[in-house]
Amino acid sequence: MSVRPWRDIARRQSRQIMVGNVPVGGGAPITIQTMTNTPTEDAKATIEQIRQCVEVGADLVRVSCPDVESTAAMTAIVRASKVPIIADIHFHYKRALEAADAGAACLRINPGNIGSPERVREVVRAAKANGCSMRIGVNAGSLDRHLLEKYGEPCPEALVESALEHAKLLEDADFREFKISVKASDVFLAVAAYNGLAEACDYPLHLGITEAGGLQGGTVKSSIGLGMLLWAGIGDTIRVSLSADPVEEVKVGYHMLKSLGIRARGVRVVSCPSCARQGFDVVKTVERLEAALAHVTTELSLSVLGCVVNGPGEARETDIGITGGGNGKHMVFLSGVTSHHIDEPAMVDHIVGLVETKAAEIEAAKAAKLLAEAGLLVAAE
Repeated sequence: MSVRPWRDIARRQSRQIMVGNVPVGGGAPITIQTMTNTPTEDAKATIEQIRQCVEVGADLVRVSCPDVESTAAMTAIVRASKVPIIADIHFHYKRALEAADAGAACLRINPGNIGSPERVREVVRAAKANGCSMRIGVNAGSLDRHLLEKYGEPCPEALVESALEHAKLLEDADFREFKISVKASDVFLAVAAYNGLAEACDYPLHLGITEAGGLQGGTVKSSIGLGMLLWAGIGDTIRVSLSADPVEEVKVGYHMLKSLGIRARGVRVVSCPSCARQGFDVVKTVERLEAALAHVTTELSLSVLGCVVNGPGEARETDIGITGGGNGKHMVFLSGVTSHHIDEPAMVDHIVGLVETKAAEIEAAKAAKLLAEAGLLVAAE
């Protein structure tokens, strides 16, 4: 237990699978994925979108494979990508066979619409032959007919039962390198289904609220649903499904994990909503700082507070802080301690410089620690 036990999250123990070279489950860091929305057959456009998503932190990227032209482009896409590629398969099981042969690291199938058990077994054979993992993707909108007849409507029990039925199909084919999702656009339904599935099996779980909506509404909806699950320790990989640029999905996913202290990348900004007490324009300052610091991937914290009511207190908890003062002079805090004052015109550039310097110090300390550990290891041998 940590010194702040109210922040502790006890993660569900799951088995681990590999998606290419990325571990999922079994205590591995929760991975963030997104999905391209370019025509997959346009390999150049798809590769560029994947690059943009990876640049902001995507660990995995899913690519839809609805036709032969799409799977034909997969070889070039997989070769160009710096992260493992997941092939999204619906209806046509042969697309899964082709994607596996083309180098996809994982095959996402919805057993409810892919066809007969024999077709599922064919996909398993292709996955085994090519070293692919799989994801069973159960969706409230495409449940098997017998389950709808049994339960009358999509419900948590129906989603869990569907997932376990299809897991058994893979297990019977001696295949266990898979993760499972039970997605719904209804937050309550999705959360209840994931809770039920987490208790019923030890497979890694892919979290998502499907068809969540646009950038703002979908972010809120996903944050509520995924936040509840992640706080309960459930989830090994996530996708925030938004009607927006896939890059935004990755950013929101990182902000979500960062807020819960699960994973962090780059600068965590603590800022006030601003009010009449502000000594500088907080909103515009934060916008400028976030844009100017987007390239920083080192984990550190920055507080931007408009006045002295909460400013010093928040600054004590962050690596670098700026608090609004009078006459255009603002207080700068370093490691929680008042350091100096800065005039407003130079403030943003000054803070950017401090953050970059701090990030370089952190990275240098990490490198020195690794060298020291390597030296100790060599000496021990």
